[in-house]
Order: sequence, then structure tokens, then C-alpha cells
Amino acid sequence: MTPAQRLEIAVDIAHEAGRMIVEARERQVFGHRYKHGHELVTDTDVEVDTRIGERLEQHFAGEARLSEELAPDREVLASPRALWVVDPIDGTVNFAHGLRHVAVSIGWASQGRTRLGVVHAPFLGETFTALDGQGAWRNGEAIHASRTSDMAHALVGTGFPYRRDSRPPLLRRLTAVLAHCQDVRRNGSAALDLCDVACGRLDAYYESVSPWDCAAGWLIAREAGARTGHLYPGPAGIPEDLYGENLLVTSPGIHDALGALLRRADAGELEP
Repeated sequence: MTPAQRLEIAVDIAHEAGRMIVEARERQVFGHRYKHGHELVTDTDVEVDTRIGERLEQHFAGEARLSEELAPDREVLASPRALWVVDPIDGTVNFAHGLRHVAVSIGWASQGRTRLGVVHAPFLGETFTALDGQGAWRNGEAIHASRTSDMAHALVGTGFPYRRDSRPPLLRRLTAVLAHCQDVRRNGSAALDLCDVACGRLDAYYESVSPWDCAAGWLIAREAGARTGHLYPGPAGIPEDLYGENLLVTSPGIHDALGALLRRADAGELEP
């Protein structure tokens, strides 16, 4: 099966998942709990993850899967074999609170490189797709990253971890960006932040997230002409495409400058 055929099936699965999410929101009957004591999970997350897994197994029997709720074992990242990387609901807190920045994210990788990606935002009516080496699209129309080259004019997206004790060091980064860029947005969905960079709504995005949050959006941004990378080298054996720590995805013209600024903030080299 070609990557384009795989993408067509993945889009269909994402749209079905999106319909499940909208129906659950309308019915308002989903329960919720907190895993690890601080990360919100709803019944809908699990139900959607289950359905996506069933559909993938139906079409791609035996292929490995990494998903946030039902298959979170990251050891599969080091394997070169085919791997589906799934976030059934990226933006669970948004979903539970009635906000619109919610997405289904499905990526497929082989030989350590993401080959296709789909990010479907059911409440926004947008579906972002990409094929490795073939471009990126929003609702079937080609998209392109921003060409901003002046960091002072850059609108930057980011996010923060659920653990409150992990947040204080990130305030140095936030302070630096607010001092040197136009402004900051925090929308609550890494997948959609990456897609916003892909279509030029954001000029840059930085954050540390899980592989299922970023696998599809990373490819979509790269195929739209954004520069994708990390602030620091990742661990040996984990493909860059599937490594979610210290992401930096930007318009090509500001990547180096913004990366340098964030690393200086981490080192405490900037004036408060």
C-alpha cells in the first residue's frame, strides 16, 4: 500500500474519531479521572483510542502502535519497523471544558521517519495532512509556513507541563520570548500549534511534549516549509521525528535566533 493510500485511510479514521468526540461533547456524559495524579483523562479519550486502534488493525494488521491511552510503551520508538503514533484527543482539558482547540492526531513512521500525518480538528472544521516529500494541506488546499525573518514580529506558540513543579524553569523561556518577540499564544493542543506554524498563523512553536502529541504535526509543519528541530540533541536510538522533548519549529528565518534566545534563557544568561 502506498503512503497516499495509507493517508486516505488515516484521514477517514480521524474523521470518524472526530465525530465520536463531537457526539461525546454534545451528550456531556463522559466521566474523567487523573492519571499520575495530575493529567486529565476522559472516558472519551479511551473510547476514541480504542476505535482508532480497531480501525488501524483492520487495515494494517500487525503493525505496531504507540498511543497515549492504550499503547503508551515508548520502547517501540527505537524500532525501525512501521509504527502508528496516535493521540485520540490532543487537548483533553480543552475538550472537557468546552473549548474548540481539540484534535485527533495520527502519524505513521517507518525506518524512524514520519511518512504521513493527519491532524483533524472537529470543532474547527479543519483537517491538516502531509506526506513525506510531497507537501502539506489544510482541507485539501496547500499550506505554507510563515516567512517571518524578524523575531520582533514573531507570534510564538508554547505550552506548559501538567506538573506544576516543572513549570518555574520554563518561565525564564516565556519571559525571554515576551521580551524579544511580538507575543505568545498558549492554545492547549501541541498538534494544532504545529499545524498553525505550518499554515503561517504562528511563526514559531516550542515545547516539550510526548511523541503522540507531535508526530503528525511535526511532519505537517516540515512539509509546509517550516524548519523543525530541537533545542538540544536527543538520546541515541530515538529518531528525531519521534522525539518530543525541547521541540523548536519555526519559520526558517528565525529558527537560529529563537533557539539561541531560549538556550540563553535556560542558562540564566538573560537579564530578568
